[in-house]
Amino acid sequence: MKIIVTGGSGFIGSAVIRRALALNHSVLNLDCMTYAASKKTNKNLEDKPTYKFENINICEKNDVTAVFYQYKPDAVIHLAAESHVDRSIDGPKAFLSTNVIGTYNLLEASRDYLKIDSSNNNFRFLHVSTDEVYGSLSETGQFTEESAYSPNSPYSATKASSDHLVNAWHKTFNLPTITTNCSNNYGPYQFPEKMIPSAILNAINGGPILIYGTGENVRDWLYVEDHAEALLQILNKSAVGERFNIGGNNEISNNNLITKICEKLDEKIPKSTSYKSQIKYVEDRPGHDLRYAINNTKIKNKIGWRPSLSFDRGLDLTIEWYLKNTEWWEDLYKNKIFIERQGIIR
Repeated sequence: MKIIVTGGSGFIGSAVIRRALALNHSVLNLDCMTYAASKKTNKNLEDKPTYKFENINICEKNDVTAVFYQYKPDAVIHLAAESHVDRSIDGPKAFLSTNVIGTYNLLEASRDYLKIDSSNNNFRFLHVSTDEVYGSLSETGQFTEESAYSPNSPYSATKASSDHLVNAWHKTFNLPTITTNCSNNYGPYQFPEKMIPSAILNAINGGPILIYGTGENVRDWLYVEDHAEALLQILNKSAVGERFNIGGNNEISNNNLITKICEKLDEKIPKSTSYKSQIKYVEDRPGHDLRYAINNTKIKNKIGWRPSLSFDRGLDLTIEWYLKNTEWWEDLYKNKIFIERQGIIR
């Protein structure tokens, strides 16, 4: 299968590419290499004949359309997005451009391409979204595919908008789309501003390990390689028009997560005092959702996928990767770009 992966130099996109190539698919990576993408991430793929890269911004419709005609894909896995909630609060315009207009351009390029290549009956447009579109849960309950949308941040609002566009292009134009909504991802190659790598890198570099508000916010964590496997299975097995929630079944509060990271670092690279002494509570994020939790029943029953790693094992692998791969993150971390709300140096 020939697959276009948008955002393939980013965290989740690169994991999808690695898995797709392992399954003997051919991949074209479309990425405009913004701050969150690194050339180092896919460097070991550059010599593979089944891997190609195009530096293209999905907000440029003509460029996107041209790529479809040239590459003639069997599928699109759309991951390119502005994805950090803090950045969406500070500058929402970029999120509207990429997450909404960019998705529109890809949908239209797919539609135009299928008008010319009408024989491609197996074409699929797999749109990858987030559980944040559902809003916030109380202390009980889970998100299902039937949960109402209630986004609370500029980021989640733009992702919800893109989800609705994808559904509309399927219903109105019969575009063969599939949508997924995932929980929080973690693992190797994640940009340092995100919560888990931020905690690891700030800890080992002697900085503050920041926690918003009271730290009681709960997230469900999904190992990125498990997510990539789920997406490839959905692409292969799902009917068009379907929607799947993808979660890791690993609910944990921010307090307990940061404590767990510190305890693991105390074991792996001990110092005179516990890394817990670096924890610092800061003013809460505006509109901070209390809790996310994914119900995985549909994907388990219809696709046969379930997470392969426990959270404890996945967190060990993640910490060990950052400890061993300083050459990947050190330049990002030393750029001295400071996000005041998070206290992250990256």
